[in-house]
Amino acid sequence: MSASERPTLWFPDEPSFRDWLTANHAAVDGIWLKFAKKDSTFTSLDYDGALRQALCFGWIDGQSRKLDDDFFIMGFTPRRRRSQWSQRNVSLAGELITAGLMHPAGQAEIDRARADGRWDNAVGRDLPQDFLDALARYPEAAAFFESLPMQSRIAVGYHLGSAVRPETRARRLEQVIQKLIDGKPL
Repeated sequence: MSASERPTLWFPDEPSFRDWLTANHAAVDGIWLKFAKKDSTFTSLDYDGALRQALCFGWIDGQSRKLDDDFFIMGFTPRRRRSQWSQRNVSLAGELITAGLMHPAGQAEIDRARADGRWDNAVGRDLPQDFLDALARYPEAAAFFESLPMQSRIAVGYHLGSAVRPETRARRLEQVIQKLIDGKPL
């Protein structure tokens, strides 16, 4: 199913989304989840609650889009086989396990990530030290990097942190620094 074919669903709270996931997590390829904007007069399940429940069932959040003046939608899908874990989601999953909320489908995704190293190599918002050292050596790269939007700066950390092999990471680091020196978007 393509992203445009996903159903758009609205839930008032975490328990209702959990009930839906219990019944549908293995049968549906993904959904657009409808969230009320902060200044809207409407209410809905909030993002943090949606993420917690998605992780319980081996699902993950994705891109968001504006729907109208009161709502935005965000994609939620089953986690892909080699999907990178973030440090935030690793931490949340640990809390969900401790609270006894993790569903077997979510635990299976965690077990796969632990077995293949993705769990231990979870990426975070912190920039890697080798990248920070390289920025210190190239002030023009550092200046351009600081001018980038926050999301682009965070993406650098993910891009470097998701490299499995040291030679891949070194190559990516070199490419990122060169683009920054050249003043090119990442």
